[in-house]
Amino acid sequence: MKLIVGLGNPGRKYVGTRHNVGFEVLAELARKHGAGRPQAAFQGEAVDAGLAGMRAVLLCPQTFMNRSGASVLSARDFYKLNHEDLLVVCDDFNLPLAKLRIRGRGTSGGQKGLDDVIRRLGDDDIPRLRIGVGPVPDRWDPVDFVLSKFTKQELPEIEAAIWRAADAAVAWATQGIEFCMNQYN
Repeated sequence: MKLIVGLGNPGRKYVGTRHNVGFEVLAELARKHGAGRPQAAFQGEAVDAGLAGMRAVLLCPQTFMNRSGASVLSARDFYKLNHEDLLVVCDDFNLPLAKLRIRGRGTSGGQKGLDDVIRRLGDDDIPRLRIGVGPVPDRWDPVDFVLSKFTKQELPEIEAAIWRAADAAVAWATQGIEFCMNQYN
């Protein structure tokens, strides 16, 4: 079994923001592979999914980005998962728009939600899939930037990246981190 976590902020005001691409990837996965509607669980919304014969739970924490680790920890402990069976999907303003980066471990790179997940799980050996939403324009505060919406010109590129990230998450679940990194980085 796999747990795929999409990071973002709950609420209408955050829909379509750069910080919510993790939620968007999970929505795409749920649309393609989900078995039913999201259910309240683990301080988030969870959907069961079948990924080429592999059972997965798709989890969107509803704790706000900077407290995402509480939701992830709760789900990990409930399912008794090892960290290699957990994938965190999040935005990264240090990556160019729509670039994907998959890693099996590492620092949070300044991503506050991923930082909270690493801190609460007590380990940085957690697979992660980052989607580029940057770069931050000159004279912009990074916090304001990630909470901004994509421009009309950026939308086609980020939508394609969301679809590709959903495919990458399936590849990770069914064929492993090395395959996924070789195909999508």
